Amino acid sequence: MSNQKKKTLTPVQQEYQSFAQSREPKRSVVHNCFTAFVVGGTICLLGQFIQNFFIWQFGFTKETAGNPTVAVLIFLAALLTGLGVYDHFAQWAGAGTAVPVTGFANTIASAAIEHRTEGFVLGVGGNMFKLAGPVIVFGVFSAFVVALIKTILTSLGG
Repeated sequence: MSNQKKKTLTPVQQEYQSFAQSREPKRSVVHNCFTAFVVGGTICLLGQFIQNFFIWQFGFTKETAGNPTVAVLIFLAALLTGLGVYDHFAQWAGAGTAVPVTGFANTIASAAIEHRTEGFVLGVGGNMFKLAGPVIVFGVFSAFVVALIKTILTSLGG
């Protein structure tokens, strides 16, 4: 905590902050970065195996195998989240599970599971898209802008 924020705390709060910091386990940044790198790379390697399976087994091309590969990774992450496995794995692995598409699927599935008692529309649907909504809106808007620029450049070029 910065010294400026400490000044606004009462003496009891400052004492508690010092106590909490002394009890907080020390984190190894190098170890956490290495674990995140290995786990994220392993998830991506799994995705590559799935993509190669679609190419080898079903005759997809590299370009057409991408969409079903992402769908399988999203399905696996949502399934493991529903079974309670993904959260324990993510707790150990850290940021390595948050970067690939599986982390996004886990976030959406976790929100849906957490709010299922509030009903499907307001609970699951409403809370599931609190995080996903801005990401989807940004993706759609970015695609629109890129398509608009491409259309303008194409019409100017010929």
